[in-house]
Amino acid sequence: MNKTVRTDAEWAEQLSPLAYKVTRKGGTERAFSHESFPDGPGQFHCICCDAQLFDRSAKFDSGTGWPSFFKPHTESAVTERDDRKLFVKRTEVLCSQCDAHLGHVFPDGPPPTGLRYCINGVALTFRSG
Repeated sequence: MNKTVRTDAEWAEQLSPLAYKVTRKGGTERAFSHESFPDGPGQFHCICCDAQLFDRSAKFDSGTGWPSFFKPHTESAVTERDDRKLFVKRTEVLCSQCDAHLGHVFPDGPPPTGLRYCINGVALTFRSG
């Protein structure tokens, strides 16, 4: 897989200010601030490079205010790395195609994985189908 690479200026031109702050600078949108995605089957894609990241069938309501999924579309769709920015160990989730910061994964999700991929809504686009 070839990585999607752009300069900071190119990302800033392509993305909204909030999407740029979240995906390229590791920010977080406020809980409950992203409008809902449409109902029905479909896929969630990276706002930066359009890579498919999550399926609607893996989405669940965690009550946290951010879109939550119990697994990515494929094992290789996202990468993970340690994040100690808030002085606690968390696991950051990134788009494997473009290294966009998506959110974090926690071990408190539902079966079958027990994982909660807590993802910034502004980092995603949704395609029905």
